[in-house]
Order: sequence, then C-alpha cells, then structure tokens
Amino acid sequence: MEKRIIQTDKAPAPIGPYNQAVQFGNLLYISGQIPIDAKSGNLIQTSIEDETEKVMENLSAILEAAGMDFTNVLKSSIFLTDMEQFGKVNEIYGKYFINNAPARETIQVSGLPKGVNVEISMIAGK
Repeated sequence: MEKRIIQTDKAPAPIGPYNQAVQFGNLLYISGQIPIDAKSGNLIQTSIEDETEKVMENLSAILEAAGMDFTNVLKSSIFLTDMEQFGKVNEIYGKYFINNAPARETIQVSGLPKGVNVEISMIAGK
C-alpha cells in the first residue's frame, strides 16, 4: 500500500508542513481543520456556531475529495479553547451525524492556530 495525499481547493490550504489529508489503504487521516474560508482565506470568528459550521464544511470538502462523506468517519477529535462552548459545538457537529456517529473525544486546550476557538480532525475509512 502507498499513501495518497488528498488535496482540494474547497478546503483551506495547510498553514504548515502537513497535508489536508493522507489516505493509506482504506483509511483517511484528516488533519485538524480550523474555520478558514477556502475562497477568501479569511477566518470565520463571528460565533462558535459559525466557526464550527465552517470547520465541518472544510472537513466535508476533504472527505468528498477522497470519495467519502460523514458516514465514513470512524473517529473525530474536537479541540476547544473553552469547554463552556461544548453544547453549541456539539449541536452543530451533531447535524452531520444523524444515525452514524463516530467515536470521539473533546479536549479543552489553551490555544489553537490563529487564535480560533475550535479545531476538528477525523479518521475515516471505506
């Protein structure tokens, strides 16, 4: 098996030495996504709900580029700067997993890239 780099212009370009996602066999490892609008390059920071929605849109675009969708997600990691926002993030996140939620952890961190409030990474498989 070879690793395959997944790249789409529908999600923001990496801001460091990493790829949006790497596929190895039937598994897809998606790097943490933050609320950057891929077209404008602007951060979305109007509300935690808007941030989370943009992160999920970015993740969706990467999944699509790999020929997958949210039903393929096996594991998510959510990083928050304020656990008080958990309920709002969970509400937006939950809209993407109606009957097929993956394993997940949510972790409070002291800071995230570009000062955002939420970052989410995923592992998916076919």
